[in-house]
Amino acid sequence: MDTYQLLEEMGQKASVAARKLTAASPEMKSKALKRLAELITEKQDQITAANQIDIAKAEEKGLDAPRLNRLRLTPAIIAEMASACEFIADMDDPVGAIETQWQRPNGMLVGKMRIPLGVIAMIYESRPNVTIDSGILCLKAGNAIILRGGSEAINSNIALAKLLHEALEYAGLPKECVQVIPTTDREAIKAMCKLDEHIDVIIPRGGETLIRTVVELATMPVLKHYKGVCHAFIDKSANLTEALDIIINGKTQRPGVCNALEGLLVHKDIAEEFLPMVAEELGEQRSVEFRACPNSFPLLGKHAVAMTEADPGTEYHDLVLLVKIVDSMQEAQDYIADHGSNHTEIICTQDYTRAMKFMREVDASCVSVNASTRFNDGGQLGLGAEIGISTSKLHSYGPMGVTELTTTKFVIFGQGQVRQ
Repeated sequence: MDTYQLLEEMGQKASVAARKLTAASPEMKSKALKRLAELITEKQDQITAANQIDIAKAEEKGLDAPRLNRLRLTPAIIAEMASACEFIADMDDPVGAIETQWQRPNGMLVGKMRIPLGVIAMIYESRPNVTIDSGILCLKAGNAIILRGGSEAINSNIALAKLLHEALEYAGLPKECVQVIPTTDREAIKAMCKLDEHIDVIIPRGGETLIRTVVELATMPVLKHYKGVCHAFIDKSANLTEALDIIINGKTQRPGVCNALEGLLVHKDIAEEFLPMVAEELGEQRSVEFRACPNSFPLLGKHAVAMTEADPGTEYHDLVLLVKIVDSMQEAQDYIADHGSNHTEIICTQDYTRAMKFMREVDASCVSVNASTRFNDGGQLGLGAEIGISTSKLHSYGPMGVTELTTTKFVIFGQGQVRQ
């Protein structure tokens, strides 16, 4: 069977499974999710063994440190996966809920009912925990999903898929609700992109090149997340100690992820006081390299190098931070509009009016006041998990949890009315 035949067969099975899942009770879905949480905990050694095979092969191939970090399933990450299953299981089931209803003059009741999207295809790189996050979110939302992970994580993904299948069958649901493509053939991506007869939406999660390729090839809607170029603006009224902690967390906790901080914009009135603090805590203490504008360069010490034309808008995925002094908040907002990626933008300020102006006017999927960029994450925002962070506004903007993986249809309750 060639790759295109394989994907066609998987698409057909997913369509059938999606119809069965639409009719599944909330209890059946919760039963599968709770069983999966148990399996992840019980079979942690098997998960780790499969992941170690992937890690060893990735190291042999010279995979860079940020991608190795995203590939690794640590005990903490495995525990988080199990916890996410429990959290999603206990959430209210959105499917079938009528969110709003109104009465027409002729007595008809018109409402909007929340329904699954159908079949979702997911293409992602490195992070094998995405297999679990995507599977459980789609299950709760009533969607079947076809997963195509990166070749570097194939053993991890297959091991996790087996646990998903076991949990689904335990709850009386078809295992085809979640399918992992068993081949690393790149033709699988092209084949997925043409299966609009079976796939309702496709979500690429990875590098910008992958996402743009999928957008060009796909014959179905694409939920896009090109890159995460996140900025912090330190206003002239900011609490500098608090702001410094926020910058340290945003840049250094996990520099290889999409909600890591990439650019620091500092108001000119506090730059001479604040930037030496940044130089000491991030440069000297944490080995962050600064790509500095001419005005900030002399304030950042030996870890500063001159900013080039290529730096603005760059997603470094590393301990590298662009630093620019701005004359005003408007200049900061203009810079973000020109070089941001609609992902996450933050302001540190004690001025309520300026905070609200920034929050209202800056275009990003998440805008924060006095909080780290790292909070733009499904789990951190109370969604339990996320299938990705959409930086396009249709169909969703920001982290996509259970509710974001559904849509609505109109429903009408009549008593024999006919249109005149």
